[in-house]
Amino acid sequence: MLIEILEAGILSAVLTLILYLIIRKIGKEGKFKNLYTSVRGGTPRAVGLAPFLVLIIFLNPDYSYIVAAMGIMALLDDLIGRKNLKIIPVELGHLFRGLGILLVVILGYPFFGPSSILVALMIQPLNIADMQPGSACSTILSMSGFVILLYLLSGNFNTSLYFIPLIILAVCAGYAPLDYKGNIMMGEVGNHSFAVALGIIFFLFGGFWGLISLFLGTVFLIAFIRRKNLQIFLETKLRIENPTFGDYFMDVLTGGGLGDLFRKIILKKREIPVKNGILIRLGFRRLLYNPFL
Repeated sequence: MLIEILEAGILSAVLTLILYLIIRKIGKEGKFKNLYTSVRGGTPRAVGLAPFLVLIIFLNPDYSYIVAAMGIMALLDDLIGRKNLKIIPVELGHLFRGLGILLVVILGYPFFGPSSILVALMIQPLNIADMQPGSACSTILSMSGFVILLYLLSGNFNTSLYFIPLIILAVCAGYAPLDYKGNIMMGEVGNHSFAVALGIIFFLFGGFWGLISLFLGTVFLIAFIRRKNLQIFLETKLRIENPTFGDYFMDVLTGGGLGDLFRKIILKKREIPVKNGILIRLGFRRLLYNPFL
């Protein structure tokens, strides 16, 4: 088992460096613009393809194809970008993301039952984490390490239980150095793949309630890691004055394209003001913020 974990970490590091160099080169040549952003003077996106490939190679076959289904749909999202569809008011990339969620639910149902829905929705907080260098990596390393710690504290020393969280940890560690430096971005293919993998180990550790608890713990951790950036974002972009930690939590839980899609369906053109002090502290201003007004 130790050899496989080392191999996974090394392969992830090597593939990450190779993809970084390739995407940077073609990005500077003006090709595949969706994979090369102008952020920080030019940053390759979707380098998370490297850890995605390593995950599906080393994960148990029962779970690797679930991660693969989401990763492939997420990669299409990265490649296509923000292209609107004329038939339905949804971006093509978001449509592929939705198909990925559906595939995870369907493929994961025989193993996780209804909990497969929550496994698929792990992509929401990890997507928000990936908006800041190192945040997604810190989350993945922390939460996979935390699951290992929980197994140790429970007195369960069955080495097979440790394999998947250790693989996730090793693969992320191999990818992480360039991400922490701000030289690369995971893209949807990376953060979505890691998200589903984390959801799987959360369920394997604690079943339905363990998954819910660790899901919310992941949201809390990301809100804490990104609190300074989220404060600036909420104040300047959403005009939410003096945001609370509840607002940060709700932004991680419900922000981004997926959350806004639900807001568009549920709120339509309505504005719901929040005046109650308790609801303000709990983050309901962010939860009920309507970006379509």
